[in-house]
Amino acid sequence: MRRFEFPVDVAHAKSVNETFTELRRLRMSAALTAVVLLALGVWFFWIATPWSYILGAVFCIGAATSLWVMVWAPKKMGSVESLYARGDLVPAVVAETLPSGATLLSLVDVAKPGVDEPHYVLITRVVRALPGHAVERGAEVPAVSVLADRGRNTGGRTWQLVSAMPIAWGTTDAAVLARAAAEITEGEWALLHANIGLSEKVRKAKNQQLLVDPADLPEDLTRPTEEPG
Repeated sequence: MRRFEFPVDVAHAKSVNETFTELRRLRMSAALTAVVLLALGVWFFWIATPWSYILGAVFCIGAATSLWVMVWAPKKMGSVESLYARGDLVPAVVAETLPSGATLLSLVDVAKPGVDEPHYVLITRVVRALPGHAVERGAEVPAVSVLADRGRNTGGRTWQLVSAMPIAWGTTDAAVLARAAAEITEGEWALLHANIGLSEKVRKAKNQQLLVDPADLPEDLTRPTEEPG
């Protein structure tokens, strides 16, 4: 397991880190859904018929579930410092430039702790900003992996939800970005550059993940030995 420690600039992260922007969107959507479902539930209760009471209860349960998601999501994610602390350092490159940002292609081991063999996949992520990096095809972007399952007590040998969060979203220090890039091996960077044209195929793959043939992996990639925490 390869950790990368650096002082996170929280103010900078809050302004540019799109992981937390997505979380805010999720919470707003959950809140709006809760309001709509609660209003429908109250309306059905107001009708005051046997069938409307049943529907009213269903809509109120849905509203409660949406409120739970709004509260639970940030607790599950944790602080920006904890996300950077528990994620593995991973390579990413700009695979496509877009009118409003870029598509990153990243190499991530999605095998869970306790699994003997690594499970490296290519993933993509569309980003709007990459402070400290040139937004041009092939630009190297050190990042950390963000791994999770869709729910509690989920089995399986690999994580279901996988993303890459650029180090540049957590600091403006160019020296930190250079140190992170240097700690990623040349073999990893070379693998991404060799597969940069696969970004569209990755987006269309199941779970937006494309398994890398173990024979194509650089020899210096090793299995993490401890669970993110």
